Amino acid sequence: MCGLAGFFCTGNHRPDEMRVIASRMADAIVHRGPDDSGVWVDSGAGIALGFRRLAIVDLSAQGHQPMRSSSGRYIIIFNGEVYNHQRLRRELESSGCSFRGHSDTEVILAAFEEWGIEPAVRRFIGMFAIVVWDISRRELSLMRDRLGIKPLFVYNRGGLVSFGSELKPLFLGPEFDRTLDTSALTSYLRYLYVPAPQSIFRHVVKLRPGHILTIADPSKPLPASSPFWSAEMASREGQETQFSGSDRDAITELETLLTDAVHLRMQADVPLGALLSGGIDSSTVVALMQASADRPVKTFTIGFDQQEFDEAEHARAVARHLGTDHTELHLNGGDALAVIPRLAEMFDEPLADPSQIPTFLVCELARREVTVALTGDGGDELFGGYNRYIEGERLIAGFARWPSLLRRFSASGLTSVSPRT
Repeated sequence: MCGLAGFFCTGNHRPDEMRVIASRMADAIVHRGPDDSGVWVDSGAGIALGFRRLAIVDLSAQGHQPMRSSSGRYIIIFNGEVYNHQRLRRELESSGCSFRGHSDTEVILAAFEEWGIEPAVRRFIGMFAIVVWDISRRELSLMRDRLGIKPLFVYNRGGLVSFGSELKPLFLGPEFDRTLDTSALTSYLRYLYVPAPQSIFRHVVKLRPGHILTIADPSKPLPASSPFWSAEMASREGQETQFSGSDRDAITELETLLTDAVHLRMQADVPLGALLSGGIDSSTVVALMQASADRPVKTFTIGFDQQEFDEAEHARAVARHLGTDHTELHLNGGDALAVIPRLAEMFDEPLADPSQIPTFLVCELARREVTVALTGDGGDELFGGYNRYIEGERLIAGFARWPSLLRRFSASGLTSVSPRT
């Protein structure tokens, strides 16, 4: 986890002043990147980029950011990881590109130069928030991974665009208006979080997942971002090219895809492990990790005194079966309560998901031994693991017994309501 920050503004600013502000913004998120820091400024263009690095791939100075492309056209700050960077590197090398180090950041820049920003980002497999300054076009492009795993906040007011991995850097930018967005507060009370593109502040937006935002003039309102991917696009493509094999073929293909996905995410130059709850999702990830590892995978679990919250026994059984190097920590209600006063600082805006507490505690445990940890997050969404999916099938079966006229009338009522309502 790295942290990025910066600003793009109108008016005349001294380079040293811009550098101080960019450094201050980046240092607000030093917890995201304790290994290295950097700042790049072009006062004539009004652009300043700051970065805090947690070194994962290429621990050398060749991975330092902000990083300039080989031609000098692009300057990048990048949080996350492009997992298929080695495959892209080989393809770029066959086209004549050369590299100084082996970081994925350098591959991203080479891809931008070779294919252009949007065609390149469509080929990235990973989780990322990228900010890149195009010196020749004097344009700032911000982009976020397909599912929005990596955060990216953007502030716009009075000739200033500032951005960061969290809200904290924006508070320390050239200026910040703390007026709350009451509609975002309404969304929070309805959904228990503030959904993108809203933020809790009126002049801050979250860049939508799978979108690119290109800014040429900070004095104008933010232009609309453009999607390079969406779930709807993926669904349509899947409908057009449906899988035609048998159930056994589908199982084999799924295992192949999951194995490849897990293997790609195990590329790191630092200690790596996994958070293990003992459920289907995290157990599957750990099993695939262990199958491709040459030593026991480090796994981590927390247990609670309250039986209804304790998953340690299931995790222990899975770890024993797979032969992982397992660490288990038992906590009580007091340990969980002690985290609550720290939540506002961690998240910057309201979040009512109670899983944030055990997630923080198990990550804190894992960080004692590893720098990167894989999890089973997202499995329920991809594979229908929530009860609402089962209840949905039951409702559909019940609706099928309704008279067709009543079904059409009910459907027209439902489809008349916007999905965003």
